[in-house]
Amino acid sequence: MKKRMVLAVLLVLTLALPVFAADPLTQGVQGALDTFSEGCKQELSTLCKDVKPGDGRIIACLYAFQEKLTPRCEYALYDSISQLDRTLSTLSYAVNECRDDLKKNCADVKPGEGRLLDCLNKNEAKVSTRCNAALKDTGLKK
Repeated sequence: MKKRMVLAVLLVLTLALPVFAADPLTQGVQGALDTFSEGCKQELSTLCKDVKPGDGRIIACLYAFQEKLTPRCEYALYDSISQLDRTLSTLSYAVNECRDDLKKNCADVKPGEGRLLDCLNKNEAKVSTRCNAALKDTGLKK
């Protein structure tokens, strides 16, 4: 269980940050990354100090030394997972409430870098009340 959790949180943290462009989502992912980085600072600066970041090398290093992780690092990993779960739940809620609006108004828009959110905002008058409410609830729309 511990192995899967460490691998999962590190993989998500490594891959997720560049995907999100909307501020609350970026903040959620960045918060999880900061929690992980601070909580596992000792492990990153000792066990994995010579590992060049990228291509999953940090993940592999911590996975290799998982039995030597401090309780603080373990807690940081679980806390990061919780933060990511909340962030992804927020995104999921907004996507589910806006699915039809995205299909109707933004089908030709390439996902990423906030383009879908921009499209919904540009088409605000055509977007359903449900979608607009979800965007406001999640902080994706001011």
